[in-house]
Amino acid sequence: MGTRGPQFELSLAQGPGDIRAAQALRYRVFIEELGGSGPMVDHDARLEMDRFDPYFDHLILRDLALPEDANVIGVYRVLRGEQAGQVGQFYSEDEYDLAPLRASNRRLMELGRSCVDARYRGGEALLHLWQGLAKYVAEHRIEVLFGVASFHGTDPAALAAPLSLLHHKYLAPEGLRPKARPEGYAAMDLIDADTLDRRAAMLKLPALIKAYLRVGGCVGDGAFVDHAFNTTDVCLVMDTERLSAGHKEKYFKGLMV
Repeated sequence: MGTRGPQFELSLAQGPGDIRAAQALRYRVFIEELGGSGPMVDHDARLEMDRFDPYFDHLILRDLALPEDANVIGVYRVLRGEQAGQVGQFYSEDEYDLAPLRASNRRLMELGRSCVDARYRGGEALLHLWQGLAKYVAEHRIEVLFGVASFHGTDPAALAAPLSLLHHKYLAPEGLRPKARPEGYAAMDLIDADTLDRRAAMLKLPALIKAYLRVGGCVGDGAFVDHAFNTTDVCLVMDTERLSAGHKEKYFKGLMV
């Protein structure tokens, strides 16, 4: 990354070239690292893509210290409710029944395909992405954010501790609680709350899920086992009204209107 450190620049994708760069990073993370697949994955071009890409906005983080053709190091894909109307559904609806969210009549936005280049994890990259996301949320007056986040692997029993922690401590309010669809549903209450080692379970949560929980996120009913992507997914929901003053200051910095 050079002796001067990263030079971050955040923007929305402005055309097919930007989207391809995002898809190339997604390929490195979701296909090469995590062993996923999908009907539209292009292994020859090394692109992870799907039919939803043309409808989403793509938030892109670059490190301008890198060569121009290889400087996309973080991406987030976002879809507002009105955009979902164009494609006919939210991406998450392949895995979760979103009827409670739709019935809430709140302004919804779906998050997905979040990933950061391995060299930048644990640093400031995710903070930059979140601050850009917060700006987008403020500009579009979004009230509820949601999306699936993943554990690696497709054996819920191996994930019993973290899944049980999510169920017992972070279950979404009933009015904002999606439910995993029957074809992939996996119960999350695998360990009794009284015997669960919560500290050990928290350590097994992926960093992105922990980040959502820290800012007031919660989860839907049941996990969804996605064999194509070699993951076990949970549906995260975040009501912006539940954000603490400290988190609003950190991420939104006066952008809320």
